[in-house]
Amino acid sequence: MADKSSPSPEPMRKRVETYIRKLQHEIVTSLEKLDPNAPPFKRDAWIRPQGGSGQSCVFAMPAQEDGTVAHESVLEKAGVNISIVHGTLPPPALKQMRADHKTLPLPEDVSDGLPFFAAGISLVIHPRNPHAPTSHANYRYFEITEAFSNTQAAEKDTQKEPKVIAWWFGGGADLTPSYLYEEDAVHFHKTLKDASDPFGSLLYPTFKKWCDEYFYIPHRGETRGVGGIFFDDLNELEHAKLKGSAEAGESAGAGSKEKLRPQTQEEIFEFIQSAGNAFVPSYVPIVAKRCSTPYTPQQRRWQLVRRGRYVEFNLVYDRGTKFGLMTPGARIESILMSLPEVARWEYMSDLGEDKESEEGKLLEVVKNPRDWL
Repeated sequence: MADKSSPSPEPMRKRVETYIRKLQHEIVTSLEKLDPNAPPFKRDAWIRPQGGSGQSCVFAMPAQEDGTVAHESVLEKAGVNISIVHGTLPPPALKQMRADHKTLPLPEDVSDGLPFFAAGISLVIHPRNPHAPTSHANYRYFEITEAFSNTQAAEKDTQKEPKVIAWWFGGGADLTPSYLYEEDAVHFHKTLKDASDPFGSLLYPTFKKWCDEYFYIPHRGETRGVGGIFFDDLNELEHAKLKGSAEAGESAGAGSKEKLRPQTQEEIFEFIQSAGNAFVPSYVPIVAKRCSTPYTPQQRRWQLVRRGRYVEFNLVYDRGTKFGLMTPGARIESILMSLPEVARWEYMSDLGEDKESEEGKLLEVVKNPRDWL
C-alpha cells in the first residue's frame, strides 16, 4: 500500500484517469489471449462534444451472409469501456442523483445545474459457451464542483482546480452463470474478498450483501447471477451501509485495532485499484476452463433465456443505465454495450422447473442467494 504521509500531488481526477486507461489495456489484452484466432477487440476512441473523451473496446464476431460466424470464438460479445467526461449536470440528472445518493452533500434547487467530472471503467463479457459465465465490472469516480458565476468564469485561473463540493467512488464486479459450477463461484468471490480484506474487514461482507440486493429482479424474484461485490457513495464521510456494521464490530470487540474500512480518499483509491486489478484473476481463468466444454442446443437455449433476464435488469432497474441515458451528450452505443448480442424470451418456459436439473439448480441459487465462502 502507498505511503499515506505523502499523497500524490496530482488531483484525484487525473490519477483515476491514468489508472482506468491502464486497467482497460490489461483486461482487453488478457481477454484477447483467450482466443488468438479471433479478431482483436475494436478500439474506438471518441470525443464528447460537451466535454471529455473515452475509448470503447468492443468484441463481436462479424456475421457471414448466411448469418453464421466463421469462427466459433470464445467470446460472443464483450465490451471494456472507459470514459472521462465533464460538463454541467442538468437539474433532472441532479434530482435523480440526489434520489440515488441520499447521504451525499448535494445542493438542492440549482436551476442551472452544476459542473461535474466523472471517470470510470465499465465492462461486460458474454462468452459463447453456455458453461462459461457472463461477468460485469464497473469502477468509477465522481465529482460535483462549485459553479462559477460569469465574472468568476472570466477571471478564474484556468490552471486552478475547481472546488469540489462532493466526491465519491463506486463500483463492483459480479458473475452471471447460466450453469452453476460452485467452484467457479467460490473462486470469483474469494479473489474479490482477498482484494478487499487489506482495506477493512467490513468491505467484502457488506458489499457482497449489497450486490445481492442491488442485482435483484423484483418481477422475477431472482438475482441476476451469483453476485460479487457492489458499492456506491464511498468517500471519507460515514457510510450508511458501513456505519451500523462498524458500531456492531466495535461493541463486539472493544479495544480492537482491526481495520474496518478505508477512511481517506487515498485509502479508498487504493482499494479501488486492488478491486479493479482483481478482475482478470477472478474471471479469466474461469472462462479459460469452461470455454471448450461441450454443450447441447437445449443448453444454448437456456443460456439465451438467462440472457433475457440480464436484459430485463439492465434496461428496467440498473441505475447506471438510467443515469447515462439522462446525461446530455450520452454515448448510447457505449451505454447499451452491456446487452448481449442474442437473447430469448419464452412464454411460460418449462426450463428450470425440475429442481434436480442443472437449470433448476441455477434457479435455486438466484432465488435464494447464498454465501460462497
